[in-house]
Parts: sequence; C-alpha cells; structure tokens
Amino acid sequence: MSLTLHIAAGQWRGRVRRYVEDATEAGVTVVPVAKGNGYGFGNAVLAAEAARLRVATLAAGTYEEVPAVTGEFGGDVLVLTPWRPWLAGALGDDRVVHTVSRLEDLRQLAAGTARPRVVVEVLTSMRRHGIVPGELAETAKLLDDVRFEGFALHLPLAGDHTAEATTLARQAFEAVPAAARTIWVSHLTAARAAAVGIATSAEVRLRVATALWLGDRSGLTPKAAVLDVHRVRRGETYGYRQRRARRDGTVVVVAGGTAHGIALQAPTAASTLRQRATALARGGLEAGGRALSPFRVAGKQRWFAEPPHMQCSMIWLPDGVEPPAVGDEADVEVRFTTTSFDTLAWD
Repeated sequence: MSLTLHIAAGQWRGRVRRYVEDATEAGVTVVPVAKGNGYGFGNAVLAAEAARLRVATLAAGTYEEVPAVTGEFGGDVLVLTPWRPWLAGALGDDRVVHTVSRLEDLRQLAAGTARPRVVVEVLTSMRRHGIVPGELAETAKLLDDVRFEGFALHLPLAGDHTAEATTLARQAFEAVPAAARTIWVSHLTAARAAAVGIATSAEVRLRVATALWLGDRSGLTPKAAVLDVHRVRRGETYGYRQRRARRDGTVVVVAGGTAHGIALQAPTAASTLRQRATALARGGLEAGGRALSPFRVAGKQRWFAEPPHMQCSMIWLPDGVEPPAVGDEADVEVRFTTTSFDTLAWD
C-alpha cells in the first residue's frame, strides 16, 4: 500500500490535448515542460505523454534530466538551464537545443567545432538568467558559428508581461534582423503569447508546464493508504518522541512522509495582511508542538500526532471519530511540484 495519485485518464488527457489544440489554433506552438519531480507524474511519464501529443519539442529543466525524457520522447529537447563551460560534454547530442544566457558562453560555443543548436535567452524583469539587451548587437556577431534557433524570454508569474515580451522580442530581432524570427516564452497564456507573435511577426513557442499538466486538478486525486490504527488512552506515550496523549484518541499511521515531500514547505509567498496573519498563526501553533497535516479523515483535515517520518505519517483522531480500517485510503492535499508518489493509478 502506498501514496497513490489516482488519475482520471480520459478527463486529464482530454484537457491536456485541448490546451495544445487551442494554442495551435491561436497560432502558438506548445513546448511541454518536464522537469524536477515531473509535477507529481515523473519526467518519464510526462515525456511519454508529450510523445502522445505529437509535439515537436519537449523542454527539460537540466542536462541531468535529459536521459529520462529522451527514452520516451523522440523529438527535440530544449534544456532550460543555461549552458555553462563545464557542460562541454553535453554538446554531442544533436536532438538537444541549448539555452545560452551569457555572452562569454556564446563566444566559447562559437569558437568550438560542434556548432550546437542554441536559443539565446534575453534578460527580463525576472532577472534570473539572460543577456542584457545592450549586448544583443555583440551577440549577433557570433550567431553564424552556432545553429541559432531563436530568442528565449523567461517572464515573471505575477502580472501581465505581454508588453515586456513584445518590447524585448523587437529589440532582439532588430539586433539580429537576418536570423530566424522565433521567440520561446514562459509564463504567458496562449492568447497573450499569440499577441506577442502578431506584434513581432514571429513564431512563438510557448514553454508550459503547470497550466498544461495541472491546469485542472479535478481529475487528479491523491490518496494515502492507511497502514495501521492504534487506540491511545490519556497519558500513554506514542511515536519517536514519546509524546504523551492529552486525551483519549486514535493514532492513524498513513503512507506518505518526508521522502514523498509530505509537509515540506517552501518559504511563504504571503503578500496580503490576511496571508501574513495566517502564516504567523500557523507558526505559533507549530512552535507549540501542533501542526495540521495534509491528510483528511472523516471529512476533516487532521493534526499530526508528531512530525512526519520518512515514508509514513502519524495523525491524531480525537475520541468519538470513527477511525478508518487498515487498507482504506485517506484523502491528502499535496503540492504537486514537491510530491513524489509511489504509484500512479490510471483510472
């Protein structure tokens, strides 16, 4: 028994297919992204689904992720992490398209004999990777010695950055007027990406992950197997840390722990007073030894009996709540980008 992601296969695949079809009708080419934990599915699974969609290019996050996707996907693979000089050994695969984000790296690639396929990333207001617009003229002098396949823009999530993308694309194409007018963008809707294409007379390739794979989660149901159930009386101890029960209740052991990504949290992105107050209240509870688990039993989210373990968690049910039986499954709320499931169940 395990932590399982139940997938309504027809519903999920139908929505993914419609996303690609709608974008195509709008004049935008979709480039699915498979990276990290594969958004809960695993990268090999997403690569196989991209092959099912018959798209020409798949994007991987890092060079280390390329082997997992090329075994399932026969098209081109764009690596999103920019190429660096210590990755010279990655230049041999002609299916791989490299992202270049520094002028010095482009110079090194142009000076070699491999003539790799590259996209040049232009720095956006995201300010993570990218060549600044002022260096585009110098960039243009180096492109004859690589196989240039367009410019890339990694845009912020917050706000509408259609105008920013249009401005940067125009600057890039003005600097390299004879090159292919292709722009690779992230974090735009298909409609906004199409608007950029129209405004710049360019082919737009939309790199998309969350909106594609997780845009509608109604067909995705995480479940945790109930592994054990133990009645606990007030005053009795339990768990690694031998906490003492304050009242009668039940300890329920469920599949899913830190090895799966359960209860692992990134720094809060709270921006409103309400969100900050919630984060403060949660921190106060945890400081007092209480933490709400992501598991739901009898229709209610339950408290951890103690912090989660490597592969399972212990949750507390108060007296009077009918406990589940061993072998039942409990609902669990997960962050798909940090959760690794034991099993995918295609329903």
